[in-house]
Amino acid sequence: MQPTRLVVLVAALCALAAPARADETCQSPYLQKLTAQEDFVYVWTLGVDGLGDGSDKLVTIGANPARPDYGKVVSSVSVGGRHEAHHGGFTDDRRQLWMGGLDDSAIYVFDVATDPAKPKLARIQTDFVEATGGVVGPHTFYPIPGRMLITGLSNATDGGGRTGIAEYSDEGRFVRTLWMPAGAEYGYDLRVNANLNRMLTSSFTGKKNYMRKLPELIGDAEAMKHFGDTMVVWDYHARKPLQTLAVPGAPLEIRWALGPRHFYAFTASALTSKLWGVFRKDDGSFEAVELAPIGDPAKTPLPVDISLSADDRFLFVSTFMDGTSHVYDVSNPRAPKLVHERKIGSQLNMVSQTWDGKRVYFTSSLLANWDKTGADGEQFLRAFSWDGEKLEPLFAVDFTAEKLGRPHIMHFGQASFFTGRERPGGEAPQEKAPPDAGPRVARTP
Repeated sequence: MQPTRLVVLVAALCALAAPARADETCQSPYLQKLTAQEDFVYVWTLGVDGLGDGSDKLVTIGANPARPDYGKVVSSVSVGGRHEAHHGGFTDDRRQLWMGGLDDSAIYVFDVATDPAKPKLARIQTDFVEATGGVVGPHTFYPIPGRMLITGLSNATDGGGRTGIAEYSDEGRFVRTLWMPAGAEYGYDLRVNANLNRMLTSSFTGKKNYMRKLPELIGDAEAMKHFGDTMVVWDYHARKPLQTLAVPGAPLEIRWALGPRHFYAFTASALTSKLWGVFRKDDGSFEAVELAPIGDPAKTPLPVDISLSADDRFLFVSTFMDGTSHVYDVSNPRAPKLVHERKIGSQLNMVSQTWDGKRVYFTSSLLANWDKTGADGEQFLRAFSWDGEKLEPLFAVDFTAEKLGRPHIMHFGQASFFTGRERPGGEAPQEKAPPDAGPRVARTP
């Protein structure tokens, strides 16, 4: 091969191997990735009675400093009424953004491909509870090839924490329900490690608890007994539970390490304020290990969200009650070191970090009945830079002043992402049915 051609080939291979500079590190490995600066942050927002139109909505915020809409509200789409807007996720082709309501279990599907700056509400699915055989509270929306896995928080029988995982096609067709196994009936988050063919799920509490006002809930000793204390290891392709791990205190968000030979994941237990690791052992099974306290556990800072950097070095942990971001060096995953803390606001919930590790976004709302009130009830999206040592402010959007509501989960968008990706004739793709699609039935627990 001629030297010039060799140089060109090496350069091309390096370009293909380069990590994405945008996108969120916590996304599914099956999701098409953004590979340049994010232009927008899509924020699923809880409506507030008397504020603006009072409805839940998808709000688009400009995030590219090269654009005139940087740090500004670009658009918003209301869905009518308040449904406890909470989590959501893209389909694997990134053309749709599915968002859920924890109160009535409705699913709102937005078209983000036609005009990424102005998503449009494409459809509303209101049959989630009926179709799934009684799963309530769609939480994590996790894309896999041609499918969406949706974890539930509760059930229609007693409103408790017994729940399941629903599987849908990208077109919205119900496929099946996977009920959580005996002894680990509670559910919350779901994450897949494609290299290991393993899926992890975590646990929270049922609708009877999460829709109550927080001071009232904390004061009810019996209700506080009904929180999850397990994580489940699954065979991802077979969708079969393999192991139940004891993780006391409601382990919430899960983040797998991203290195191909890093066989571990992190979570944080909300009620006990502990950082936990889930590690693969030599025999292929997993163990859950308590790693470190988060803040002062005696004050119940309530860790709610975590974000792991693309190089598996830094773990960001948000604590709701004191509004603080805690940054740990987890390059030695069994011995994390606290390297930075910054108070972001009077309350703090979601954290999303870009793949290049240079930008970190935070939102404030947890649940409508759990958020603080009065002067401490501020509602915001705040963007920061991260240089490996400290967080520095970039911009902020006051969602109360903008009459938008309470911002919760975030996802990134890009104006040019779908350029050249249009489907011929505008036709929908053929449904991709993996060999493990299984029966299209919902079985009651």
